[in-house]
Amino acid sequence: MPSIKKKFENSLIQCITEHKESIYRLAYSYVRNKEDALDIVQDSIHKAFANAESLKNPDAIKSWFYRIVVNTSLDFLRKQKRVQVVDEETLEAYSQGTSDSYHDIDLERALEELPVKYRSVVVLRYFEDLKIEEVSEVLNENINTVKTRLYQALRVLRVKLNDKSTMEV
Repeated sequence: MPSIKKKFENSLIQCITEHKESIYRLAYSYVRNKEDALDIVQDSIHKAFANAESLKNPDAIKSWFYRIVVNTSLDFLRKQKRVQVVDEETLEAYSQGTSDSYHDIDLERALEELPVKYRSVVVLRYFEDLKIEEVSEVLNENINTVKTRLYQALRVLRVKLNDKSTMEV
């Protein structure tokens, strides 16, 4: 009979394998650099295996690992003293083969201008298609805080996009 640690390792490997593109995109959305994103994913995997005992609920392994990726990305940014924004290449990566052949430059710019705490909620909810509860777990925030940030971020985006569309008329 496999040990609990071995079961955890197998579950983690399965989670990482199934969600590798999303995990990479999540890291990339913070650092906007392929090599740095790969380093963050690698560091996150190492941290996950090293901190296996911190996972209280094995059913929440995906959100637990996403939280590690987010925290590792934020740590990286703090060390680099850089503010990163979502760019065109990131938005393309999120689209995963949709049929739209144009880029919404206004949306990209509006996302770039959002503070990280708002951008994180929008990216996880709409680009990674996580439920509010999962976003809450990943960011280690209260569900109501996530809902409020999402509402505020969408309101800011709506205002920015409406302002830009009225300027074009």
